[in-house]
Amino acid sequence: MCDKMAKKLLVPREQYLTAGVHIGMTFKVADMKKFIYKIRPNGLAVLNIALVDQRIDAAANMLAKSKRILAVSRKENAHQAVIAFAKAVGGRAIAERFMPGSLTNPSFKNFFEPDIIVITDPIVDKQALTEAVSLGIPIISLCDTFNRTSYIDLVIPCNNKGKKSLALIYWLLARETLKKRKQDVDAAKLKLEDFETK
Repeated sequence: MCDKMAKKLLVPREQYLTAGVHIGMTFKVADMKKFIYKIRPNGLAVLNIALVDQRIDAAANMLAKSKRILAVSRKENAHQAVIAFAKAVGGRAIAERFMPGSLTNPSFKNFFEPDIIVITDPIVDKQALTEAVSLGIPIISLCDTFNRTSYIDLVIPCNNKGKKSLALIYWLLARETLKKRKQDVDAAKLKLEDFETK
């Protein structure tokens, strides 16, 4: 990748690489083929960093226009990331089991009507995905090379398993959303380490 391209990224390319954002799986589905940069000799897919970066920026554009954001992750490695993200953008986080009816049953005690939902893994967070689809709520999803992308409005291709990768993705989503809202990012005191599950 040329230096000119690297300067356009939201963070230095090395930061993406250090966090392992680009590391896919050996299992690959056709839906994710367009995001794969290359396949290593051991069969491991490597995601295209420029496309990851572009999708984070596009997601932040969608999020900046939304007042009621919900971030969901049943994956323990993303619990702190979704909580910190939701706090930063004034949204809500479900960092545990997504209870059926959370979006569809108004009598449920934790019922919430989001404008948009961010899910960490469409397989693990299937209940949230299903409910959002049934209500026509726009869905942004982090997807690794094994994830099918049906019903997802915006795919962010990335390693959606590793703590460092998840922390960086959600931190960037929070930072860029605040920037696009013309909010003071420094005042929000966004620290990357606050997004990483210990």
